[in-house]
Amino acid sequence: MDRGTEVGAHPGAGAHESPTARYAAEGRIPLAVVVVDRDGLVSHWSTGARRLFGATREEALGRPAADLLPVSGALPEVLDPEPLTDAFGPYQMYDGLGPDLEASLGGRTSYPAAGRARLTGADRERLDILWWGYPLIGPGPARLLVLAADAERLKAERGYDDEVVERIAPGFAPYTELPAPDDLAKRLPEVLPNMGPELSGRIVAQVLELGYPILEFSQYERVPVTPDWGVPRRAGRQRAAGTGTPAQALVPSGAEHDLEYAAVRERLEFLNEVSTGIGSSLDLGETIREVTSAAVPRFADFAGTHLRAAVLAGESFPDGAPDVTTVWHRVWVEHNDEPGRWDDTVPVGEAIAFPEHTPFFQCMSTGEPVLIPRIDEELGNRISGQFEKRDLRPLITGRSLLVVPLKARNVVLGFMVLMRRADREVFDDMDRTTGAELAARAGLVLDNARMYTYQENVADTLQDSMLPQVSPRMAGCDIATRYLPGTRLGRVGGDWFDSIKLPGSRTALVVGDVMGHGLNSAAMMGQLRTAVQTMATMGTRPAQLLRSLDDLARRLGENYLATCLYAVYDPIRGELELSNAGHIPPVLVRAEDGRSELLHLPTGAPIGVGGVPFETAVVRVAPGDRLVLCTDGLVEVRGGDIGEGLAALCESAAHPAASMDDACDTIIRALNTHGGRKDDVALLMARLNGIPDDHVAEWQLPREAREVSRARRLVRDRLAAWGLTDAIETAELLVSELVGNAVRHGAGAEVGLRLVRTDALLCEVLDDEPALPALTSAGPDGEWGRGLRVVSRLAREWGASASGHRKTVWFEQALTPGPRHP
Repeated sequence: MDRGTEVGAHPGAGAHESPTARYAAEGRIPLAVVVVDRDGLVSHWSTGARRLFGATREEALGRPAADLLPVSGALPEVLDPEPLTDAFGPYQMYDGLGPDLEASLGGRTSYPAAGRARLTGADRERLDILWWGYPLIGPGPARLLVLAADAERLKAERGYDDEVVERIAPGFAPYTELPAPDDLAKRLPEVLPNMGPELSGRIVAQVLELGYPILEFSQYERVPVTPDWGVPRRAGRQRAAGTGTPAQALVPSGAEHDLEYAAVRERLEFLNEVSTGIGSSLDLGETIREVTSAAVPRFADFAGTHLRAAVLAGESFPDGAPDVTTVWHRVWVEHNDEPGRWDDTVPVGEAIAFPEHTPFFQCMSTGEPVLIPRIDEELGNRISGQFEKRDLRPLITGRSLLVVPLKARNVVLGFMVLMRRADREVFDDMDRTTGAELAARAGLVLDNARMYTYQENVADTLQDSMLPQVSPRMAGCDIATRYLPGTRLGRVGGDWFDSIKLPGSRTALVVGDVMGHGLNSAAMMGQLRTAVQTMATMGTRPAQLLRSLDDLARRLGENYLATCLYAVYDPIRGELELSNAGHIPPVLVRAEDGRSELLHLPTGAPIGVGGVPFETAVVRVAPGDRLVLCTDGLVEVRGGDIGEGLAALCESAAHPAASMDDACDTIIRALNTHGGRKDDVALLMARLNGIPDDHVAEWQLPREAREVSRARRLVRDRLAAWGLTDAIETAELLVSELVGNAVRHGAGAEVGLRLVRTDALLCEVLDDEPALPALTSAGPDGEWGRGLRVVSRLAREWGASASGHRKTVWFEQALTPGPRHP
């Protein structure tokens, strides 16, 4: 469908009439629209251009623009066209107002230009041309948009006298300074040629930025160019709006133009309604349903949408052109036939590769609409025969078929199958254009939804990769966690939790919140979390850890701000050591009476502020107590009181629950009821079970070689007393290696040896040499270097850490309980 557009003017404009009144009394004259590419060739030639300059679209496309438009001579640089005499008749410019269009065509200016050119042609009357030229930038070949109008039409059709017409000059003005600027901005796309919405939107933005086209009658009176639809005549084929009946059957030929105009207006209204009705959500599934349902019943009786698998999965942009192996998913079907008629033959959700000799394959492979006015019996048999195990003939024979591609950035994402029943008018060329425009708008909306889904998947993957896989069982405690992404676009946040195994059967519990949202916050969170893990495994005390983290954040950048709560649980001593950097306080639920309380800790400044000391608080805990750590997104809602949120957290944390997971879910349900929550949420709950005294054995051994055999004997006797006879042989060997290393390479007078029995056997060997051991390769004749390799091979886990002047080397051994000795 080609577009003719018109400029606003008012008959009988007087010197004292205001621009607002002139705009309100808008009239219309045809406006030519021409697009010129980077080579100076015409890439679009509207119906208005054909009427104004005489050349048909077929004659103009691909021709040098200088041969067809009012320029004064040969063009410079890359265009270098032939002289102005050609097959369309020699134009001669005998007068001109304003800058020459030649400069715009030659790309010699980055500013919009407007002018007036009076022309004569060999076989044509004199032309008085008003024109506007807009340089275009960005992807694609389009480099110049030219609008042109016949000034003589203002005199002939609008009643202006010679004096008024003579002083009219084209120009530009900020559209916000013109009457009804919002309406002008909305209608501007109608002045553009029939192009995809992406290019159209880009050109509209540039036109509005460079200046809205106007007609100037004087220094103070100006009229904006206001587009409207011009309609080409189509004898015998055009239908009245919404009736499907040929116009000639209804009215005499004198009224045909009005009916054609009404039909086009009806189609434009349909496309505008579709544009406003689709894309209400960025959810891909909802967008697909909106796109498909928009066509039925107004435009078609059946609509089925098929998408490539990569699009449906929200993956990256599909690679390469589709072929016979490409799998398509039928994602939605809409029709006004009797219910269930299509369900068995074309079920929603089916994945199918379309045969080559079908209109569907032709559309997806060429990226162009395919129109079959009527599927006769022979064609129906041929199409149906391409599909195995299904008979399409009863559904398609006798119908009109239009298959339109759903494209974005010149890549086919899918296609839509549209059909009309035999009792409706068949699809025609104007329907093909309407369907293509519908598909272009739908393709853009679908691509937006696809990109959003893809970004959501990337964000979720990124967030999941940055959150730790917390073990539900640590030495002396059970842990449960929850993470809720924010409702902001992108869903990536800076909240995190962690649990870290420490020497001495201790566990570090961490919750933090980087200020801000998005990828930057997530990246900061990853850096801070890694730093916390590193310092924790080195045995750094809580207050010193936060101080070092604060120094690191300030070295990384000025915008590194975060809150953090760091706690260390010692299940043997029954103690919590906690330090706080601007974070909300934790909740402790006492097992004895079920009472919950906020732990009021010394609250330091957030990480990254600097210059503020951090303190450590020690809290005694009993077996069965529960510690709840969370970020402020759970208890704080915009406009709400955080005190109320903390009180609700205490109340919900004290609620009895059958398991740790149930307890977390109870808290989330109680506090995640606010519709305004946009922040992400991290929640960590630890049940502090403790380790009984009789499950711990400790010895101090003189750092002498003979003590290695004693260490083996002590371990053997203790494991036998614990009923862990199956673990004795391996434990003796590993303890012998670690104690032998401490005697040989350590420092100090004594070597510490500790056994802790939980669901695994933990063994720790301590000495006064802070240098950590390292795995080394022993030569074939070497006597040393094999001990840690034996430990690494036989232990479930092992490690080493240093704190102050001491180091701890430990291993964990899986247990298989045996008979307990009396």
